[in-house]
Formats: sequence, structure tokens, C-alpha cells
Amino acid sequence: MENRISIEIPQADLAAAKAALQQVQGILAPYVIALTPEQRKTIPKMSDGTEPFVEKVMDYAVNNVEFLPPFVSQEEMQKDWSAVMGLMPLLRMVDQIKDTLSDTAMMAGSEAYLGALSYYNSVKQGAKVNAPDAKAIYEDLKKRFERRSRKGNGSVIE
Repeated sequence: MENRISIEIPQADLAAAKAALQQVQGILAPYVIALTPEQRKTIPKMSDGTEPFVEKVMDYAVNNVEFLPPFVSQEEMQKDWSAVMGLMPLLRMVDQIKDTLSDTAMMAGSEAYLGALSYYNSVKQGAKVNAPDAKAIYEDLKKRFERRSRKGNGSVIE
């Protein structure tokens, strides 16, 4: 079993990182919203390809205001555009942090799980040969791998 990650993050560093993230949440709380899953599906979305278009429109809307429809507020469009331009660098940074945190936790979790499976299989073999204490440990750990039948009769399949 290859050990691809071996880290010990000091509790002080974890606490400092958590405090920093809480500070970021607190700073941005008055400005951020939460969308429902339905809203996320249905609203038009700006992507990397759309961003240059919106940027051009913002320039044109300022310099050629005669084409701005009366139901579109130039001031509100500018506020939205400024919000996007301010938030996108933060979002990119948070995405990078999320990806590396996720990858690190996934790898550490994978290695911990593989170690646990190796231990479980060793205990299972110990229980088969009546090694002291192995049966009790095996009986406790095997619950993770028991499956209920789909027939609903409550029987357990291992």
C-alpha cells in the first residue's frame, strides 16, 4: 500500500484557517445571496464566453445611452457588473482552495479507509482461526458491510 500523503496539520493552523474563513463569511454576508436549486437551473448564466460580451455592452450602454431600453436601469446594470468583477477573483481563489482541500481530504480519507480495510481483513482472518478478541472486533466491524435485502423482510445479507 503506497502512502501518497503524510501530513499532520497543527490544531492551531486549522483553527486559524477556520477563523479566517469565518471572517471572510462575515465580511461578505451583507452582500451575498443563496439561490434555490430551481433558480440555479433557470436563470441565464454568465460564463467566460459571455463576460466579454457583457463588458462591451457596459461600455456601449455608457457611451450610447439612447439604445438603453427604458425598463433597464444603467445604474443597476453597472452595480451588477461591478459586483461580478469584484467577486470573480475571490470566487476563483475559493475554487482553488476548495479543490486542493477536497483533493487532500479525499487522498487522506482514501488512505485511512484502505488501512481500515486492511485491519478489518486481518481481524476477519483472526476470527476465522479463533484468535483472542478477534471475533468481538470482527462482529462489531462487519456491520459496516451488512446489507438489508430489498424485499423488506429485514433479513441481513453479508
